[in-house]
Amino acid sequence: MYYKSLKNKEKIFAVAPMMDWTDRHCRYFHRQLSDHALLYTEMVVADAVIHGERERLLGFRSEEQPLAVQLGGSDPSKLAKAATVCAEWGYGEINLNVGCPSDRVQSGTFGACLMEQPHLVADCVKAMKDAVSEKISVTVKCRIGVDDQDPKEALPSLAHAVWGAGCDALWVHARKAWLQGLSPKENRDIPPLDYDLVRSLKADNPDRFVGINGGIDSLETCADLLKTLDGVILGLAPYQKPDLLRGVYEAIYGAPHTICDYWDESEAVIQAMADHCSAHIQSGGRLHHVTRHMVGLFHGLPGARQWRRSLSEGASQSDVRVELLWDAFNEVRSKNQRGGSEAA
Repeated sequence: MYYKSLKNKEKIFAVAPMMDWTDRHCRYFHRQLSDHALLYTEMVVADAVIHGERERLLGFRSEEQPLAVQLGGSDPSKLAKAATVCAEWGYGEINLNVGCPSDRVQSGTFGACLMEQPHLVADCVKAMKDAVSEKISVTVKCRIGVDDQDPKEALPSLAHAVWGAGCDALWVHARKAWLQGLSPKENRDIPPLDYDLVRSLKADNPDRFVGINGGIDSLETCADLLKTLDGVILGLAPYQKPDLLRGVYEAIYGAPHTICDYWDESEAVIQAMADHCSAHIQSGGRLHHVTRHMVGLFHGLPGARQWRRSLSEGASQSDVRVELLWDAFNEVRSKNQRGGSEAA
């Protein structure tokens, strides 16, 4: 659905699937800041989709689209069933996780350890492609290799296997995953990046969609990578500094940003999130479930520290209401309009 003919498609900017982070509240918040970013769910295990509480696992608001679901698993038949369910729920892309290095994922024989079994990954992709409409994309997000694999052999081997099975796009986290000796957090930072290897894969396969992930922290870097690649997918940067998303439309898609006062725009974002918070609280949720994803807003501006404190400490109280969000916003806006100098 999102991956058109390479002759006339536009580049893709996406926010990465991140466990415990990119839930429905995070995605709704990110959508207020960017109409065009492709958003991903957290990884959902195929067994959970088949047997679990689907509204909790797969539910989303229509405003979150364009939206992709990431599945975890290594059983082709189960992934095919899960893909069918996800298609029925209205997702436009189903992405298979072949990159997560956590022990929990490895114990289920999926995630990054599947880099060592490219033919099994291809079987999984084919099963999902056969199960869903051609209108729905089936994609893979992988590493360049694991442990002692040679990335120059491991990445092309996986790529050609999944492309042969009908994979619509390959998203590559341009680092190895060390399954022995490094934690999942360390695997996001310590293994060196190899953007050139991903560029080389694309150059050798000009008619295939190849996107890149890993260590990308600015829209300038995105624009540079998109000169030779088809998509960029960012994780930590838009989560920690959400304002980055406001510039996607102009920096990535070349459309001029509508001239609007920053604080008027921000007030509209807060209004949308306040309404979202109110609905969530009325359904039995807590303010913190939503606002924990918003603490990075206003990063680098005067008053950002107090904003973070209000949302991380104040919003965690059991009886706090949505007015806290407005109070925190009005304080940071007032500080900036007065020309405050507090270090952010």
